[in-house]
Amino acid sequence: MVSLVPSLTEAIAETLPDVLVGATDWCTHPAGLDVTRVGGTKNPAVDRVLALAPDLVVANEEENRAPDLDALRTAGVEVLVTEVRNVPQAFRELARMLAACGARGRPRWLDEAEQAWSAPVPEPFATAVVPVWRRPWMVLGRDTFAGDVLARLGVRNLFGDHPERYPRIPVAELLDAAPELVVLPDEPYRFTGADGPEAFPGLPCALLSGRHLTWYGPSLAEAPRVLGGVLRAAHR
Repeated sequence: MVSLVPSLTEAIAETLPDVLVGATDWCTHPAGLDVTRVGGTKNPAVDRVLALAPDLVVANEEENRAPDLDALRTAGVEVLVTEVRNVPQAFRELARMLAACGARGRPRWLDEAEQAWSAPVPEPFATAVVPVWRRPWMVLGRDTFAGDVLARLGVRNLFGDHPERYPRIPVAELLDAAPELVVLPDEPYRFTGADGPEAFPGLPCALLSGRHLTWYGPSLAEAPRVLGGVLRAAHR
């Protein structure tokens, strides 16, 4: 099978290491994954996918484009599309996807991840803005997986009720929102200590692992510890 989503690639490779024949150029985990690369998530080489003759292609409704998935279906390939907008949904979709890939029962990492996120959603300890791109500035809005992850770690997204899921908000408006914390993940835009915090002078900035914030796969098991520690340390 072929995976067009980095987090699903990691989930499949950890659970069924022999079934993957293709993945995107952005599928970086697990390290050393030896499969045919089929391009990006937004621009996969459909002909390269078809040449692999997969029994199944796994995709995501947000990360992959409908025309590419339609082209695969038209060519006779079965495509499983996941939809993940929150943490509980991630667990359901991962179990569904892995079963479709041939897994016999739930892998241990999935049980460990679900246990790691089993605590009730806490009262927020900080309000935040969460840029995911700059030039132009874009932030997390409503109904996003990463926004739900942050809420479950005690961080309230100030744009979580915005009509758009990824609104373009000028940095002046982000500052006017008076966040207590600025959350800067390293993907999809690679924010770093030298690229991002300077736009928010005087505000604490939490530089987060995008894999732990936005991926739904084995990284979910350690995400509460990894992300929670950075968020609280930045807010002090």
